[in-house]
Amino acid sequence: MGLTIGVDIGGTKILAGVVDATGAVLDRTKIPTPSDPDAVSETICDAVRRLAEGRVIEGVGLGAAGFIAADRATVLFSANVPAWVNEPLRDRVQGAVGLPVVVENDANAAAWAEVRFGAGAGHDDVVCLTVGTGIGGAMVQGGRLVRGRNGIAGEPGHMRMVPDGLACGCGNNGCWEQYASGNALTRFARERAVGEPEAAEKLLALGDGTPAGLRGPHVTQAARLGDPVALAAFREVGEWLGQGMADLAAMLDPAAFVLGGGVSEAGELLLTPALAAYHRILTRGHRPAAEVVVATLGPDAGLVGAADLARV
Repeated sequence: MGLTIGVDIGGTKILAGVVDATGAVLDRTKIPTPSDPDAVSETICDAVRRLAEGRVIEGVGLGAAGFIAADRATVLFSANVPAWVNEPLRDRVQGAVGLPVVVENDANAAAWAEVRFGAGAGHDDVVCLTVGTGIGGAMVQGGRLVRGRNGIAGEPGHMRMVPDGLACGCGNNGCWEQYASGNALTRFARERAVGEPEAAEKLLALGDGTPAGLRGPHVTQAARLGDPVALAAFREVGEWLGQGMADLAAMLDPAAFVLGGGVSEAGELLLTPALAAYHRILTRGHRPAAEVVVATLGPDAGLVGAADLARV
């Protein structure tokens, strides 16, 4: 198959690009996401038309945050685009641009790109985790995306790790992303800085001098400077991340975990404690360890994966 267009629809920006069969992005555009939900599909159509001009385009893939119906046509619910409930996105865009369109969850699209062209290439059974503000995820088994009965599988961030634990935005308590995410890293660092302000001297100096003023990048920078409180926060997040990965390995037996997202960009600060916990738990269960690799496609993963899924 020839060229397709992939669109990654985020809460703040829409990324679109022309992608060939090797995963190479030949042309791209970035547009702020409109605040009016009805204007979002119009913006997507405008981007597709511009990118398609003068080219033979064989299909369009749309990656959207939220629950996507199993028929890959309807956004059942998206928190990132207000009022997107049962949004017939495929039909809206397909009717306007005159090309075949599929809709996919954005994490699924990014995972598919990493398996086809990135860090997970060569494996048919992969778990992709995006460790950012929360934890996103997607699973590929037997070379196919796992979508589930209703099309909304692959939400590991909302596995309940701690009964009656911290409140989560999903409405439950104790979800994994409350303990192994960017928000968790910042919270752990703030809590420790309150109790150990002298040990957190380097960390506090990067913010406004108060624990409440700390942000995720401050924690990462301070950890690289050797701040003990920041390092302890990374160890805590890494421990929780490794525990959850071990649980997923027990259920899915993947060949590889691919870790992406802003927190994973901290590298060994996160990977070292996460791998230590992961291997410790696997060893107790006598399970073979999956390869753990860092995602390689960066911000292009969503649009590349969406474009390639338009070929499937």
